[in-house]
Amino acid sequence: MPVFLFLFIIMPIAEMVVLIKVGGLIGVVNTIGLVLLTAVIGAWLLRQQGLATLLRANQRLNSGELPAREVAEGLILAVGGALLLTPGFITDAVGFACLLPGSRHWLAAKALKRMTVAGQSRGFTFRAGGGAGPFGQGPFDGHGPFGPQRPFDRDANGDIIEGEYQDQTESDRDKLEKK
Repeated sequence: MPVFLFLFIIMPIAEMVVLIKVGGLIGVVNTIGLVLLTAVIGAWLLRQQGLATLLRANQRLNSGELPAREVAEGLILAVGGALLLTPGFITDAVGFACLLPGSRHWLAAKALKRMTVAGQSRGFTFRAGGGAGPFGQGPFDGHGPFGPQRPFDRDANGDIIEGEYQDQTESDRDKLEKK
């Protein structure tokens, strides 16, 4: 309840007070212009930082790593973008803090200590986050059940070991066709 009280009652009142004070100092038109300017700059920064984060996540996926940090940064970018679209200078300040790389990396590191990112790729399940390291550990504290592993391990020569499998589970459609 205290979080909702803060978000829906105290924050809007604080935003109104700041907007009225700034409007009294620089004028109403300048205040509206400044609010619009922060929204435009925020949208540009969100696009730039979001694209960079997406490219880093894609690189990590291509190298066989879980992009847990990039997922956390993506969530922080989304929150920051929403805050920048909300009129007000307090939410703009917090939104810009979410979009700037230094503070975003720090927030992502803090978030990853508290969250678990899980995924599945071709039958291999992996997790990251929630561990003792700066970006968390996997389900086996950084090791697979058979020693240190990554989702797409390579053999001693650096080659990827490929294999084939056949899914033998019955689908719902197969079950209906048998009846």
